[in-house]
Amino acid sequence: MPAVAKTPCPVTREQFALHAQQSLVVDIDGATVVADKKEFSTGSLGWFTTGKITVTIDGVKVPVQAQVQLTLVNSKELPK
Repeated sequence: MPAVAKTPCPVTREQFALHAQQSLVVDIDGATVVADKKEFSTGSLGWFTTGKITVTIDGVKVPVQAQVQLTLVNSKELPK
């Protein structure tokens, strides 16, 4: 099978730093968490949060640990 060419990240690190939203609100089954802008240790860019929320299973409220990571595809490849 031939290799699939990577699509380059369409923004620069500078564009992300200057213009990306500081935080994104993420809805999970009616519960909201706020993911903050981040440069990950890998060099990728995106947003991240962790926290506890409640979801409902068969009418029963259940506490769960949520972790949300949103990463710009191929942002690790951007020049530093």
